[in-house]
Formats: sequence, C-alpha cells, structure tokens
Amino acid sequence: MSEIEPYRIAVPQAALDDLQYRLEHVRWSDEIDGAGWDYGSPVAELKEQVEYWRTRYDWRATETRLNAYPQFTTTIDGQRIHFLHVRSARPDALPLILNHGWPGSIAEFLDVIEPLTTPGDDGIAFDLVIPSLPGFGFSGPTSSRGWNPQRIAAVWAELMRRLGYQRYGAAGNDWGSDIAPELGRAAPAAVVGVHVTQIFSDVAASEYDRTSDEERAAVEELEWFQENMDAYGYLQTQQPQSLAHALTDSPVGLLGWHNLIYRGDLDHDFVLTNVMIHWLTGTVASAMRIYYESDRSTKPPEPTTAPLGLAQFRDDIHAVRRFAERDHANIVSWNVYDTGGHFAAHQEPELLVDDLRSFFTPLR
Repeated sequence: MSEIEPYRIAVPQAALDDLQYRLEHVRWSDEIDGAGWDYGSPVAELKEQVEYWRTRYDWRATETRLNAYPQFTTTIDGQRIHFLHVRSARPDALPLILNHGWPGSIAEFLDVIEPLTTPGDDGIAFDLVIPSLPGFGFSGPTSSRGWNPQRIAAVWAELMRRLGYQRYGAAGNDWGSDIAPELGRAAPAAVVGVHVTQIFSDVAASEYDRTSDEERAAVEELEWFQENMDAYGYLQTQQPQSLAHALTDSPVGLLGWHNLIYRGDLDHDFVLTNVMIHWLTGTVASAMRIYYESDRSTKPPEPTTAPLGLAQFRDDIHAVRRFAERDHANIVSWNVYDTGGHFAAHQEPELLVDDLRSFFTPLR
C-alpha cells in the first residue's frame, strides 16, 4: 500500500475529558525538603506545570494550529507514517525534510515553518516535509522491532521518492541529528546536504586531549551530563517497557519524566504540546524504544560523505570537531552560537533559519 492520504488531527473529546480527570486527581509523590533537582523532577515545579495544564492549556488551539498545515499519512515498511507537507510559493524551492527527536514531536518545528517556506533575502525557500518519527505521535505506535535511525532513514528515502522529490536536503535535532546523516547515506544521489544541531560521536574519555581548553571543557561537560542528566538514556536503552506502564497511565508521571529534557526556560505551552502528542496518541512506549533499538543496531563503520553543517547552540551538548570529522568526512559548515539550547527551532528560530539558509544556498 503506497497511497498518500490526507490527514487531520481530531482528538475525541472523551480523551480530553479523561485527561482532565487525571490531572484533577493526582497522587503526588513525597520528596525531601530543599532537594531541588538532586533526585529528579521537583514536586513544586511539577505542581505549577500541572496547574497550568489543568486550567489554562488549550489543546484545541494547538490542534487548530497543527491542522492549519497540510498533513498526510502513508504506509512504508509496514508502518503508518504521518507527516506535514508544506510547500513554498516559490516554484524552485528546495525540498527539506525536518527530523525531530525524543521527547519531541513535529511541534518542535512549528515556529520555523513560515520563515523557511517564505523566500529570504537570498531568494532561497524550502518545501518542508516534517514527519512524525515511527513510533512517535501520529506515526505510532510501532508493532515490530528494529526501528533504529538507519531503518527510519530508509523509510524517509522512500517517503521523499513517493512525494516526487529527486533532490532534497535533510535536517534534524536530537535523534533527528542521527537520522538526517543516515538519510544522506541511504540516498546519496538525492540528498544535497545534511544540517544538524548536534553531532554525537562515540568517544572514550581517554581520547580527549585535556591540554586543549575546548576538549577539556567538552569531556567535563559530557561527564557531568552522564552523571547527572542521563537517567532517561540508561533506562530507555535497557528497560523502556518497564517504565512505559507507569507513564502510559499517568500524564503527570509522563510530564515529570519528560522534564529531564525540558527543564530550563522552555515555556509551558511548548512543553505541554509535545507531552500531549505522546499522551493522546498512546505512543509513550514506542517512542522510548528508539533508545533500545539504536543501542542494538550496528552503525556503518565508514563516515558519512554528504555535505554536513552544524549549528551548535549554547545550552546543548557540544561536539569536538576532530571527532566529528572522523564520523563525517564532508563537514562544510560549523557554527557555534552563544544563546539557545536543545530545542533551537523553538528557542532561537531566527538563528536556526538563517543557518539553514546559509548552509543550503550553495547546495540547492
């Protein structure tokens, strides 16, 4: 089955009523006074978010915003795939597929759709394809093993072929920063370039040159992250299903777990929209499985060769170029910004759009 069917989000009111009931009948955890984030998501912060969720957050407004863009579904490799397909008015626009991560969704990119599809001063504009990753949101849940970045990239190559695109760019954030380079590997004749907001290299601590200020800072940052922030990575790599039972049953539990990534200065509406997409589609378990599947997959040993650009934002994991060049043989753009964080498309949309334009202009 290769048909592409129009799609419109229409969450039943009963699902929203059930959510409201759960938010009004929370069984709160105890915690140690003054612990802050030492043990994880603090009760006081979570209560404030839940109060906003219960009394002020408007899913129907979010649904309307999402439905303002053309959406479709198709079946590839036995899996339903949902995607936004937003064309530019410019007839020579470059097709660009945008890849989100965990615990994100297509909502990561809502703030960049209009500026990317509108021609800039340099004339470049994009036709955007924004899919929900298999197992995430409206592309889920998955019902088979093996949905790792390489398999997803192969599905994206087929999706772009079905849409009639013979030349296109790929961009990504979080898991999308793994998937986009793999798409360049899967469809080398079609992908003109790959743009990412992180470069994840497998590097042993002993490989860092601690006499280099850049590399010493990078390894200290990585070690701190692994010791203090990576609980979700360890658990979802090993036992995602064990946690999924609790998170599928409790929206507050789901928010508390996702806060491991969302902690910081992100606004409530952005956080809750992404959490809602996981909750309402019943994809809590299947979205987490990407960690398990990736850990059990074998990455090709050779580096990627598509032209690659990095836009690295301040409050995110920083890459070291010499290790990145070991994994990617054709890095042509490397920009570091002193603002923004892990969700740059929402936190710094203008900077990200400018970086995408600058990167793809000579490649179109």
